[in-house]
Amino acid sequence: MSDSGFDPGLADPARAGVFFVTEDDLGPLAAVGRDAGLLARRIDLSGCDGKAALLLRIATVLDFPDTSGRNWDALSDSLRDLSWLPARGYVLLFEEAHALRERNETDFDTLLDILDEASQAWAADEVPFWAFIALPDEEFPDLQ
Repeated sequence: MSDSGFDPGLADPARAGVFFVTEDDLGPLAAVGRDAGLLARRIDLSGCDGKAALLLRIATVLDFPDTSGRNWDALSDSLRDLSWLPARGYVLLFEEAHALRERNETDFDTLLDILDEASQAWAADEVPFWAFIALPDEEFPDLQ
């Protein structure tokens, strides 16, 4: 439970997964994740136009080992390991994700698949792994 008494359930690995949110949601989600004892990391995708830039940004923010490859399989393997970042769970917050989606939808979809597979793998080990993908407000017509 958070200091406020509101518990959104981020500590529950069965509820974890990949979710679309607005940019305004990222700050509160990072705080709630930290309140739940999870490691929260923001990954800025502004200007990201494809696989090479995407993999570099994730590897840099998550401090992937130098031996980690720069391909989809290596990303998948690294996200399922994270032994160099020990934590009770993980919250990845992707800022400006629309940039990648607009420039390279195939790479965007591949990222979503890898994040979903990682979340499922961590849930099997009873570790919450969340990925929040920020999209523009207009992607959420119910908010307008």
